[in-house]
Amino acid sequence: MNRHLLLMLPVLFVLASCQRARTPVERGRAVFNGFGCSSCHRIGNQGGVLGPDLTFIGFRKSKEWLGLWLKNPHGWKNNTLMPNFNLAEGTRNDLVEYLAALRGQDFDGHRPWDAEHLAENPIERGKVIFARAGCVGCHGVGGVGGYPNNNVVGGQIPALIFVADGYSKDELKERIREGKVSDKENPKLSAPMIEMPKWGEVLEEHEMDALVEYLYSIRPAKAAGEEW
Repeated sequence: MNRHLLLMLPVLFVLASCQRARTPVERGRAVFNGFGCSSCHRIGNQGGVLGPDLTFIGFRKSKEWLGLWLKNPHGWKNNTLMPNFNLAEGTRNDLVEYLAALRGQDFDGHRPWDAEHLAENPIERGKVIFARAGCVGCHGVGGVGGYPNNNVVGGQIPALIFVADGYSKDELKERIREGKVSDKENPKLSAPMIEMPKWGEVLEEHEMDALVEYLYSIRPAKAAGEEW
């Protein structure tokens, strides 16, 4: 088969799928599937693990940010593994609509942190919540940070490894529940595009409790002689 035709097959598949779809969300789902996004990203209990879990992406990120990211991933995070698919504007907008509609419903009542072996281990349960709810997509693996945000001090979303030093468990749970609007570094510039969402809208009390236990557990051990 002609090499150029082989390269065009995924694009032709996406175009055909989009033509059959009726709504922007359906067309966006066809784009997601056609470009093989699930090979890196998991939605619900299906997909890969190389990239962030997208099950709650519509709850965590705005349409504005999603559109900007898909248009130029490296313009937002220069060391990302995410390729630029150079999507046409209409195709990109459909994909944004699909992603924005993902708010946890694909777990279909069976959230991975409800597995029986995690029932008596709140730290491990919280670790799974941190990964699968998508907290890792902003705060990094293990809460080490390093993910960018615009117009915030330091240009990055805060790390969480020392959060136990600044919050009691009740205070931390309240922050998780109510979220936080990111403070502007420069009041004259546009607002930061990434904000801490109100996780209390999608997580139960016991799930937030487990998340708090995990976040308290990731504080690095104090060095010998360090004050407590």
